[in-house]
Amino acid sequence: MTVDEISSVASRPDAAARGGRAPAAGRPRASMTARRHRAFYMFTSPWIAGFLLLTVVPMLYALWLSFTTFDGISPNWKYVGLGNYRELLNDPVTWDALGRAGLFAVTSVPLSIIAGLALAVLVNRPIKARGLFRTLLYLPAVVPPVGAGLAFKQLFDQNSGAANGILNVFGIDALGWLADPYARYVLLMTVLWTAGNVMIISLAGLQDVPRELHEAARIDGASAWRTFRSITVPLLSPVLLFQTVTGMIASVQTIMPLLLAPLGGTEGVTSVPQSNYLYMMHVFAQYFALGRYGYASALLWVLFVLILLVTGLIFKFTSGAVFYNVDPEAKK
Repeated sequence: MTVDEISSVASRPDAAARGGRAPAAGRPRASMTARRHRAFYMFTSPWIAGFLLLTVVPMLYALWLSFTTFDGISPNWKYVGLGNYRELLNDPVTWDALGRAGLFAVTSVPLSIIAGLALAVLVNRPIKARGLFRTLLYLPAVVPPVGAGLAFKQLFDQNSGAANGILNVFGIDALGWLADPYARYVLLMTVLWTAGNVMIISLAGLQDVPRELHEAARIDGASAWRTFRSITVPLLSPVLLFQTVTGMIASVQTIMPLLLAPLGGTEGVTSVPQSNYLYMMHVFAQYFALGRYGYASALLWVLFVLILLVTGLIFKFTSGAVFYNVDPEAKK
């Protein structure tokens, strides 16, 4: 070897360690990519395992049950194919419960979004004890649903509830809050009571709005309402879309009417007021009151498909009304 070749090899320790051979092109990059892939799957493996065992497997098991007459106890069950699905399509109780669930979603979701956004605008202002107000308004959202349901049940009890106690002070007779036609309003109150969850998400969106845009609007003479309607709301549209989709999914799956029922436990299904007998109440009744696991599983799968369809329609019809700072379809 010449002096120049020796000095060239000496300047590359990795090559010298391999007997003077240069590393293959692309090998370090490939090894780095493989390590990143292994690290990714290592850190996500708990979630993947939980998703498969606690979501995918139960869903597939429920899908299989939906084709049977299994009742959870008796071994005398049989395969009925699409019999459960044909039955639910011809069941007026199922359609009535689904219609009430849809009406509840259409009513409760906009109210909760409006209430949460109004609270977010309020606590986003530079006022004293702003952190304390944020904490107090968000506190109901962290209360367990069972505790909240029992608290509202006691609050609106016809005989000993505080709501009727206040009415008695003004000479108004006690009302049956937990029966028709007032039960639906109590259910809406439970949704608005937890508007702090929506408030926190809206508050994060408000703080992400550039102040320069508001200052430019004020310089141009725009009113506060015009600024909010033309600048704040369009920039909050992705947040509002997220709250609409998640709120719709949560509202059609609510079990709060069961907690507000005059009776508890399994018998509480039969005591749920007619206006609050939503789709999930019907599913609960089929599962635990009647033991019709196959039919109830078919009800759940129909609800799953309907949620997918409604979510797809929401994304389709709001695609032109949602403003993104970065195009979500843009490829890097």
